[in-house]
Amino acid sequence: MSSGQNPNIVTMEKGFDLIDAAVIKLKRILEGKPEPDFVPGEYIGNYTTVYNMCIQKPPHDWSQQLYEKYGSIFKDYATHTVLPSIMEKHDEYMLRELSRRWDINKIMVRWLSRFFFYLDRYFTVRRSFPSLTQVGMTSFRDHVYNNVHFNVKQVIIALIHKEREGQQIDRALLKNVLDIFVENGIGSMKRYEDDFEDFFLQESASYYSRRSSRWIQEDSCPEVAHYLHSDTEPKLVDIMQTHLLVLVAKQLLEKENSGCSALLRDDKTDDLSRMYRLYHAIPKGLEPVAEAFRLHVTAEGNALIKQAEDAATSGSVEEQVLVRKIIDLHDKYMVYVMDCFQNHTLFHKALKEAFEVFCNKKVAGSSSAELLATFCDNLFRKAGNDKSNDDSTIEATIDSVVKLLDYISDKDLFAEFYRKKQARRLLFGKFNDDHERSILTKLKGQFGGQFTSKMEGMVTDMQLAKDHQTGFEEYINGKPKVVDFTVTVLTTGFWPSYKTSDLNLPVEMVNCIESFKAYYAIKTNHRRLMWIYSLGTCNLNGRFDSKPIELIVSTYQAAVLCAFNNTERLTYQELLEQVNLNHEDLVRVLHSLSCAKYKFLNKQPASKTISKTDSFEFNSKFTDKMRRIKVPLPPVDDRKKVVEDVDKDRRYAIDASLVRIMKSRKVLPHQQLVSECVEQLSRMFKPDIKMIKKRIEDLITRDYLERDTENPNTFKYVA
Repeated sequence: MSSGQNPNIVTMEKGFDLIDAAVIKLKRILEGKPEPDFVPGEYIGNYTTVYNMCIQKPPHDWSQQLYEKYGSIFKDYATHTVLPSIMEKHDEYMLRELSRRWDINKIMVRWLSRFFFYLDRYFTVRRSFPSLTQVGMTSFRDHVYNNVHFNVKQVIIALIHKEREGQQIDRALLKNVLDIFVENGIGSMKRYEDDFEDFFLQESASYYSRRSSRWIQEDSCPEVAHYLHSDTEPKLVDIMQTHLLVLVAKQLLEKENSGCSALLRDDKTDDLSRMYRLYHAIPKGLEPVAEAFRLHVTAEGNALIKQAEDAATSGSVEEQVLVRKIIDLHDKYMVYVMDCFQNHTLFHKALKEAFEVFCNKKVAGSSSAELLATFCDNLFRKAGNDKSNDDSTIEATIDSVVKLLDYISDKDLFAEFYRKKQARRLLFGKFNDDHERSILTKLKGQFGGQFTSKMEGMVTDMQLAKDHQTGFEEYINGKPKVVDFTVTVLTTGFWPSYKTSDLNLPVEMVNCIESFKAYYAIKTNHRRLMWIYSLGTCNLNGRFDSKPIELIVSTYQAAVLCAFNNTERLTYQELLEQVNLNHEDLVRVLHSLSCAKYKFLNKQPASKTISKTDSFEFNSKFTDKMRRIKVPLPPVDDRKKVVEDVDKDRRYAIDASLVRIMKSRKVLPHQQLVSECVEQLSRMFKPDIKMIKKRIEDLITRDYLERDTENPNTFKYVA
């Protein structure tokens, strides 16, 4: 047997020589040097060389050596060619060279992995070695990237800084280089984050912190271009927001000429919208903006209250002016909430809290509940008298009133004042039925049926009263009639409580009353009529020497004047006994007839006050250019009584709430019982904690509740 080598065996030296020649040619092509491209035969030849070296039987299987050779090609090229070519350049030229060399490396990996393809098919898989592509990429990372990334990072940061300062840079180049940071992580973002992003974000934070003060002074907002990896953008935005908005929020919002308060003061709606968009993106970023909005609206509202207080004369508040201004203020800032602040709940809450502050302040001793009720009364009286009023305007005002009432704590106080005034409108014909029903519908929708049940009952009574009057006129038709007589029957539970008196009426009036009683007895069973003379009106013919004058007076005034039909002179004491009025009411009536504008009675002695020793005579010499005079009787100030009635109702409401809660819960600690009671009642009024405690004690004495024997701060329901 011959001991010579098989001529078909490819030796390692021969194979490596062929491979080296192919690699040199590939490098020259990739670096743009004069070199013809590979022809198909060359490509197949290179592949075949590697293939033959791998399939020979040991000891001529050169797979391991080829794998090592492949790695050494990339290492040598990276170390001796690529790295020096990058390191000798600076600034933007360094980035360009890195980008070019990275592109060459990727192409070189693609070509050589094809030449050595047979290794990847079997050898690397069986040995669990990194693939040829991985080896080529890792070699660049280990021998090039790891040595240049620090310098490259510094150049990138410098270029970004130039752009921030307004200079033009090659963004595409920056993007390519930053992609190299990402790709050298080989499937992980760690290289990019550790070698570039962390440092970049720190530097950005420092930069925006430095610049924010200047931007605040200049009122300008910087534009930041994003050529970074998509993962970095939210982090950078967060830093920008933190340093440009959050950390300087106080300065931005409070700046004298362009802060949030200034924008609100100067009605800069576009700038407010921009501020909303900026801070909306930041967690809790809108909170300081909403707080500034709340404070601004509160200040404007408080200013309106102070204006009204200063303008109030002797306790009389111009509630028409004040409520109109508050409505206008609400309309204005509701537009801000809807448009500038995009209907955000935070700003609805801020607006509500602001209005709750000044809408619950007293003005010259009058509560906001009373002022709003008086405003409504004047609105509806004017609408009742002037038929030319625009209904749509009144409807819009009603809507605004209901909104304002939502901010007022003492809604029950409003309801009582409103009901008192509504009653007078209805009884004296100063109302428009559509408007009265409209506000009740809206109040009912907002605050529930219980809130308006009595008011609705009064409106219904007025319709029933018309029916009764028609029936009564039919009943007396054909019977002898001395005077015209109109009766309004009121349901006791709906109407405010009125003072009743056993007034001694002139006989003509007594006859009218008796005839209506007879009619009413036929129409109804077991209903007792209680006559409220204090609400009645009467038309009298005053026979004065110069001419007769028709006098429109109250029933009280009519009774006093008619007392002089049969006598010229009466003392105070005689009138008191004859008319049967109490002292307080008689003084008011006599003052209106003898001391006011129209002196139908002459008083002795002549003075501006009524005393029990006075005497009165009918003034037959009275004259006036008018043939018809409405004689005012100063109304009794029932504000105190309204408040007392409401306090009484509140005691009942607290009792009912406490019993309801305890009936449901059976056992409750004191604090929890009080807080649940407050929560239940706060829709209508703000319960006084001391009053709740008093009511609890009262319920204990009345055996509705009892204290726990072991824990006196705990209550039990007594079944």
